[in-house]
Amino acid sequence: MPKKKVYATLEIADQEIRLIVLEVYEARNNILRVERVQCAGVEGQKIRNEAAVVKAIQEACKNAQSALGFRIERVLLAIPSVNVHRSSQKIHIQIGDGTRTIRLFHIQQGFNKAIEKQLGEELVFVNANRIAYIINGQETTKMPIGEECDDFFMDIDLLYADKETMYAYARCVEQSNLQILDVCIDAYALAQETGVLISDPDKATILIDLEKEHCTLSLFQHGRLLNTTTLEQGYHAFTSDLQAKYHLSDEVCYRLLQNIFTANESEASDVICYIEQKEEMRVEITLKELTQSCLSKIRSWIADVNEACAPIASQSSMRYVLTGQGANIRVLSQLEGAFNAKAQVFEEQTIGARDGAYVCGLGMAYAWQYVNRIRHSDQMSVNNNELEASIDSINTRAKLGSEGGFTQKLKNAILTEKE
Repeated sequence: MPKKKVYATLEIADQEIRLIVLEVYEARNNILRVERVQCAGVEGQKIRNEAAVVKAIQEACKNAQSALGFRIERVLLAIPSVNVHRSSQKIHIQIGDGTRTIRLFHIQQGFNKAIEKQLGEELVFVNANRIAYIINGQETTKMPIGEECDDFFMDIDLLYADKETMYAYARCVEQSNLQILDVCIDAYALAQETGVLISDPDKATILIDLEKEHCTLSLFQHGRLLNTTTLEQGYHAFTSDLQAKYHLSDEVCYRLLQNIFTANESEASDVICYIEQKEEMRVEITLKELTQSCLSKIRSWIADVNEACAPIASQSSMRYVLTGQGANIRVLSQLEGAFNAKAQVFEEQTIGARDGAYVCGLGMAYAWQYVNRIRHSDQMSVNNNELEASIDSINTRAKLGSEGGFTQKLKNAILTEKE
């Protein structure tokens, strides 16, 4: 029977920490817990206040551990797509033991040789991009364990990112008394969850990661990440005029964006959608004012995206996939036609994490499983003894309790209700 694995993914995002604890069983991800903690220690994808980030990570872990009943010891960490470079290598592996059979250690040998390559002092290897195997002249992406040959090649594509940024993010995790199980570039993790890497791989795809303070554009083709760039404007800019006029909080501005239901300003009514009494003024915002103020800025942002991607759109057939926390803004799905190529807003469907903010964290779990076929590590994110004790405790209470087992598990593992 396949052994269950529990992993924790950590994303240090714009103004918040996102933690997902999930169980991997028979290639399925079951969400156990999600935590989001506000944090002002990150600005422009750089760590500006390490102490604030560490405190937020510790709070997220503490909340999850209290709910689940076991400690989180290691995390899969997302690294921002800053100064991303790729390296393609063809590694030749000879089978010198006389068996003419490919084994796991042959593949590990080729992979370890590839990751030894350095691209420069400012860059550091982060994760594998694509791995293919060439055996007897035939290429495959499936691990060829058991195949017979005298030698074979591994076509290995690796991703490197800014060393200073990665070390700063990793230091925050280590200062939080956590180990790093693995790291992954956030754009690659997003592609894993959205299916961009395997859906029509010959067609160029621009993956748009729309976050609060920035927007990352990542080019994918032939099953690999080719390039990334960042626009220094996120969805927070869509409500800048309203925020300045009424002195609204960031949370209120985001909720207002989610309440724009039409892409046609003339259809918006004069119905009041937000009321707030401040000491110096009374705030009343109508749907019409909200729509007229925000839609022009959203269209301006789309025009910036179109301009940045125009050289690609003019040379080949391409498409856009929009994700990230900004994908929760419903009106964007009505503005897909404003892009200069076919566009789609990705809707996360994983039970327990149906939010664009969790796409990166969920994708990291798939990225880890992809490379762990080679590494073959048995490590998990949690303390195994405490995990087994927690499961036994839940099962015991489920059997003795008056309610059904599944309801009891929900209470103990998700809702954290105490009897």
